[in-house]
Amino acid sequence: MPYLMALDQGTSSSRAVIFNERGEIVASAQREFTQHFPQPGWVEHNPQEIWQSQLQTCREAIAKAGIRAADIAALGITNQRETTLLWDRRTGEPVFNAIVWQDRRTETLCDALREAGLGDAVRSKTGLVIDPYFSATKVRWLLDQVPGVRARAERGELAFGTVDSWLVWKLTGGRLHVTDVTNASRTMLFNIHTQQWDDELLAAFGIPAALLPEVGPSSHVYGKTEPEWFGTPVPIAGIAGDQQSALFGQACFTRGKAKNTYGTGCFILMHTGDAAAESQNGLISTAACSVGSTPQYALEGSVFIGGAVVQWLRDGLKAISSSSDIENLAFSVPDSGGVVFVPSFTGLGAPYWVPTAQGAIVGLSRGTTVAHVARAALESIAFQSNSVLAAMQRDAVSPIAELRVDGGAAANNLLLQFQADLLGIPVVRPKVIESTALGAAYLAGLATGLFVSASDLDAQRQIDRTFMPSISRDEAAQRMAQWEIAVEQAMLPARRAAGTG
Repeated sequence: MPYLMALDQGTSSSRAVIFNERGEIVASAQREFTQHFPQPGWVEHNPQEIWQSQLQTCREAIAKAGIRAADIAALGITNQRETTLLWDRRTGEPVFNAIVWQDRRTETLCDALREAGLGDAVRSKTGLVIDPYFSATKVRWLLDQVPGVRARAERGELAFGTVDSWLVWKLTGGRLHVTDVTNASRTMLFNIHTQQWDDELLAAFGIPAALLPEVGPSSHVYGKTEPEWFGTPVPIAGIAGDQQSALFGQACFTRGKAKNTYGTGCFILMHTGDAAAESQNGLISTAACSVGSTPQYALEGSVFIGGAVVQWLRDGLKAISSSSDIENLAFSVPDSGGVVFVPSFTGLGAPYWVPTAQGAIVGLSRGTTVAHVARAALESIAFQSNSVLAAMQRDAVSPIAELRVDGGAAANNLLLQFQADLLGIPVVRPKVIESTALGAAYLAGLATGLFVSASDLDAQRQIDRTFMPSISRDEAAQRMAQWEIAVEQAMLPARRAAGTG
């Protein structure tokens, strides 16, 4: 039986997962690595530690599976997006720590670029908004702040990459400097319409083109690993940013198919087919995984505080001793008792985009208990996700027939039932909730002929449970109206400070 290996390089840990040809997990391994916070708002990783942790998990997973590297048909890579690395092309040595997607050190530069009027060009070409989240200003910071780096970059001595590029470079002994369209689309330098690095944006950001990797499809045989890593060369045949990989792993290949990954935050993507939808409702347009030469696109919305609200109940309020306790506590009451919780601890993301919004709990009464607050906290994850999905449907003019879900919080039945009630459509949880790793494996399997077409992948999806709506659309609308009133309360201090409230 041929196997596929997914390298799932995340923000806090590196994982490797071995799948069989039926998409079932055979073995996996995971290693955490160090988070560096040199200043408030700064987040860095050691590139060599990323590489070593990923290599070790691959070797561990192969050993656990009881197979040889020769049994692996191909490997796919999925990675934390936007995290930025620069390294020496000759020695392979990084010039600085990786600047992580969460890092906010370039906020002042982003403000200056917006004031200079670059926002429209960035949005029209890349589908993104100017924000420290994306890679371009991180590269600019490295060029301007690390001594000697700009001169070396202009001489063609350095390479830029997101984490996927770094891993491929290391796996191939420096033979390949590549990325795929999904990762390129998160840099603010890639024109998602022409599928090329954009010369005007490179000039505006002050970034030499010589730094950039070659961009390929997400499902593509890029090359083979060096024999020293696994004992025999293994084809590298899939690359995708983590959220696009999860979309692919959920078999969302066509317009209107949508997924939500319930993690610390929530990442909601809807496939928009071969046309990029320009959002009028606070979302971003991005590249979806490509199989072949036809570009694919998605709309994306991010909820900043998803499962993290449960962590706050545990660590902040001490209302529960472990995160798994919240479902039983929330189930102990029939409803939230009129309590609505807006967990805007770090501002509100899509579709509101109010960075200074404050957290709010409204509707408290003498009868309110910690169980009501717990239930309202779980419901807040669904409310926020529903707001993003409603914006998506307005932007894409495409109905969503069902929502496919994954991530840690997708194990919570109460949350998913409430999500289905709000949306009025089925919410579908697969048996394999490792959708991100599965997507990378699928991309590699398609490129190497293990799977004939995407329809093969859709046919082998296995469903754990489907949650059907259980309330009327009028009741769902009333609940959403209560949510929006609470959101207004959370935004009120920011509006007063701005003189608009």
